[in-house]
Amino acid sequence: MPKLNMVQAINFALKEEMKRDDSIVILGEDVGRDGGVFRTTEGLSDEFGAERVIDTPLSESGIIGAAIGMAAYGLRPVAEIQFMGFIYSAIDQIFSHAARIRYRSRGRYTCPMVIRTPYGAGVKALELHSESTEAFFCHMPGIKVVVPSTPYHAKGLLISSIRDPDPVIFLEAMRLYRLIKEDVPEGDYTIPLGKARIVQEGNDVTVISWGSMLHRTLQSVEGYDAEVIDLMTLSPFDEETLLNSVKKTGRVVIVHEAPKTCGFGAELSATIAEDAILYLKAPILRVTGYDVLVPLAKLEDYYLPSVERIRRAIEEVMKF
Repeated sequence: MPKLNMVQAINFALKEEMKRDDSIVILGEDVGRDGGVFRTTEGLSDEFGAERVIDTPLSESGIIGAAIGMAAYGLRPVAEIQFMGFIYSAIDQIFSHAARIRYRSRGRYTCPMVIRTPYGAGVKALELHSESTEAFFCHMPGIKVVVPSTPYHAKGLLISSIRDPDPVIFLEAMRLYRLIKEDVPEGDYTIPLGKARIVQEGNDVTVISWGSMLHRTLQSVEGYDAEVIDLMTLSPFDEETLLNSVKKTGRVVIVHEAPKTCGFGAELSATIAEDAILYLKAPILRVTGYDVLVPLAKLEDYYLPSVERIRRAIEEVMKF
């Protein structure tokens, strides 16, 4: 079983699915000849040809609009947006069309497409290259939002996303692309969408995270009897797993790198308060990015939730 980083795991998932299903096409800026800005599509154009791995103009709205048309008429496009901060010009296409095709056609059409995009800080990139605005898409009915945290889960979740009949936003933390390697099986395996995983079992506090922040969370809980949950799918998220954990521990800390106000942690907090408030022994705390634009390189480390900030939140709910 090969040890792969996340770039390699995503590349393997795309290659294996394209061999399995001729209807899968890839499109985006520089995905063909150059293999993508992070080389996640490297070698696919040579193997499958320019008709299935399509270099597009620099037009995010055009990329997504073309993918929607492909999906509605029988293909399974995987569209790449180079950085999450570039996706905003395509939000109209995503919200007004991709998310609504099943509803608008009363189920006669679906929109089986995946939009892959790197997100998040941690590599000291330029403005609009380090966005973490996943909550935008969680607010869109008809869109699934998936965020893998390891190479193994990236491959399984991407295969499930490609096979799903509805549009999926697949967010890949840039910080994790080459940070870790792990065993990733060759061949076909899937990880179901809409299910969280309990990374570490515990009894005193539930710590919820996803993407690159999961790894800082795991560093932060050392010495505590903490239950750590990797959400993996943000929309729809796994309420059952979260609530069962909260009812057991009675304490909750939520960690994400997006800004605090209207970040997805707010939705998790509200759900827990509505359905499990009588089990809580302390207020729900969120450790997040700040309500500012993602700063440039010198201040980026101050913006991201640190191990120290996460530990302080855990200590606070433990002492309450």
